[in-house]
Amino acid sequence: MANYVSAEEAVKLIKSGDRVLVQAASATPQTLLKAMVARAPELRDVEIVHIHTEGYAEYADPKYAESFRTNCFFIGGNMRKYVQLGSAQYNPVFLSDIPHLFRNGTMPLDVVLLNVSPPDKHGYCSLGVSVDIVVGGLENAKTIIAQINPRMPRTYGDGIIHISRFNACVAVDEPIHELSFGAASPEETSIGRYIAEMIEDGSTLQMGIGGIPNSVLGCLTSHRDLGVHTEMFSEGILPLIENGVVNGSKKTVLKHMIVSGFAMGTRKLYDFMDDNPIVLMMDISFVNDTAIIRRNPKVIAINSAIEVDLTGQICADSIGTKMYSGVGGQMDFMRGAALSPGGKAICALTSATEKGISKIVPTLKMGAGVVTTRAHAQYVVTEFGVADLKGKNLAQRAKALINVSHPSSREELEREAHARFGASLYFFNGGSLAGF
Repeated sequence: MANYVSAEEAVKLIKSGDRVLVQAASATPQTLLKAMVARAPELRDVEIVHIHTEGYAEYADPKYAESFRTNCFFIGGNMRKYVQLGSAQYNPVFLSDIPHLFRNGTMPLDVVLLNVSPPDKHGYCSLGVSVDIVVGGLENAKTIIAQINPRMPRTYGDGIIHISRFNACVAVDEPIHELSFGAASPEETSIGRYIAEMIEDGSTLQMGIGGIPNSVLGCLTSHRDLGVHTEMFSEGILPLIENGVVNGSKKTVLKHMIVSGFAMGTRKLYDFMDDNPIVLMMDISFVNDTAIIRRNPKVIAINSAIEVDLTGQICADSIGTKMYSGVGGQMDFMRGAALSPGGKAICALTSATEKGISKIVPTLKMGAGVVTTRAHAQYVVTEFGVADLKGKNLAQRAKALINVSHPSSREELEREAHARFGASLYFFNGGSLAGF
């Protein structure tokens, strides 16, 4: 029997000293979080853990420091200011490894807060658009509190849970967070074209959301037999599914299926996912497992960066010492794609910021995090072309990266490269430094 109570009554199950996992991304349970924060005067030292969330995040405000401690595995826009203030902390970990922290007892859980679909006729609810790290948490937690939300799409895969497992249920009618993007910039459109040319028929795609991924997808209408195995996806993929470009027929892992851990988009995407058997929302320790990823053919991993240095080191989580996002699943897929037969690991970024600051730099900022090492970097793509780093020494990499940097920064980068590599540049430039 389902135990339906008010949100205020449900969160009374949270005790001082508990560790609480919050379902994240577009499934962030707003009603339960607000009810929990309302109990702040009577709670002490409650640890909140999650990947990036959307919407309400006031529990991380410094004024609640005695009641709540926030430990992020990835920093979303709503948490960035709190991490930089120090009232929330960032926990660096590969996305694929987070469920293991719960399963092996490194981070045992007391409570999980969920936002799920209503039960079907058999009593089973769905985690909907956010399965990711939650499954591992549900195996470990002592108490499960769920919002039962008719707006949550019912999805297939690992995120099916019987209502009898919930210690408390709260009936809500809460919108699922929506995320949309405007038209791609000219630079993003150019990057999309370059990457699309690198994608062969029969490839398996991993890409996120935003101007560059959407530009890539928009250039794939003439491709054939593409598959999707990705930690997250958005609605940019929908036209390719409708037109038969994406059919998963060449995949070896869950053939014909769209495999993902979480999804973010508009209601159009969520309606597509609802009760759709071709969409499998899976445990992220499976989705992002390099041993699984590499089994698919021609995996194309498209990830972004904050800056890339002349040796190919990729910083994607911080601006100097200031944490900005997180490690996430970048390395999971960069490595998995590199090991896939015919796969390509791609770092895509505009050559400069909106303020004109070059993103290809001589050295990373002091304190910047190396998310993808120079040994793992394969391709760096900007609006000026593709730098293929495979098999290249440091001097050769510098030349390739300078060639795709913004023209206004090339002279300075050339000086820095010459000062660093000296005679090596001469040797690997055909005996001439002219034009480097």
